[in-house]
Amino acid sequence: MKLQNIKFAVVGGDLRQIKLSNFLARAGHEVRVFGFNGIDFEKNVVLSKTLPDVVADADIVIGPIPCSQDNVTLNTKYYESTILLEDVFKNISKDKIFMAGPITSEIQGIAKRYDFKVVDLLAREELAILNAIPTAEGAIQYAMENSEIMLHGSQCLVLGFGRCGKVLAHKLKGLDAILTVEARNPQDLAYIKSYGYKCLHLHELKDYIGSFDFIFNTVPSLILDREMLKAVKKDCLIIDLASKPGGVDYNSAKELGIKAIAALSLPGKVAPESAAMIIYDTIFNVYSEMGVIL
Repeated sequence: MKLQNIKFAVVGGDLRQIKLSNFLARAGHEVRVFGFNGIDFEKNVVLSKTLPDVVADADIVIGPIPCSQDNVTLNTKYYESTILLEDVFKNISKDKIFMAGPITSEIQGIAKRYDFKVVDLLAREELAILNAIPTAEGAIQYAMENSEIMLHGSQCLVLGFGRCGKVLAHKLKGLDAILTVEARNPQDLAYIKSYGYKCLHLHELKDYIGSFDFIFNTVPSLILDREMLKAVKKDCLIIDLASKPGGVDYNSAKELGIKAIAALSLPGKVAPESAAMIIYDTIFNVYSEMGVIL
């Protein structure tokens, strides 16, 4: 199947999916959307009235990122009603493709009842790496907007040295922050040293955490629990980038008077057009790997 003959359906989501729909239409693809009330799409995007109408005839159904908060309903920022994952999946034709992310085991379980392909976009390495760029920029934006001091010359701690931690550390260093990065893996600690950052092992964290002005968490586990937060400076700002449930005990942070911000889905909030183009490119990478003629 040639790429120009593929029919796209975009169901639910945020500004990223709106921008993505417009990109696809501009490129000459047939695009139908559902789950977007009050949104003015470009003229070649068709706003469908019913879910079966938009999904049943599509070769590729594109869902939101994140796909669902409860593994039952689709994320729909611009739609007042509920869209069940089950209702989406039962209308996807045989051998067609559903793309969204993350695809949890619960979502995969619902999809297995039907005969179509599922692609977890967040499992794609290129999307995960490039998504770290707007996430890091958004984290820095949040830090600037919620603090009375500069990042330049401030004591900054990045928890975790995965994709997001790497990109964020690089950008903070570029702003002349005094940067420390925490990790557990000896290989990560070696890389941290090689990049010229100060390194901190997790078991040392409590001894040093009281010296930081900004803490950026990228680790999806509860590192900043009550006991750890007791050692944090009262005027420290915590930016938590980890997916739910996050890495911060927010109730304890509030009780202790420490400002902690859950900064989720930053690409869609701070750079939706760039984030949509990352999704767009990833979709076509997937198609190419599936043998689609470009």
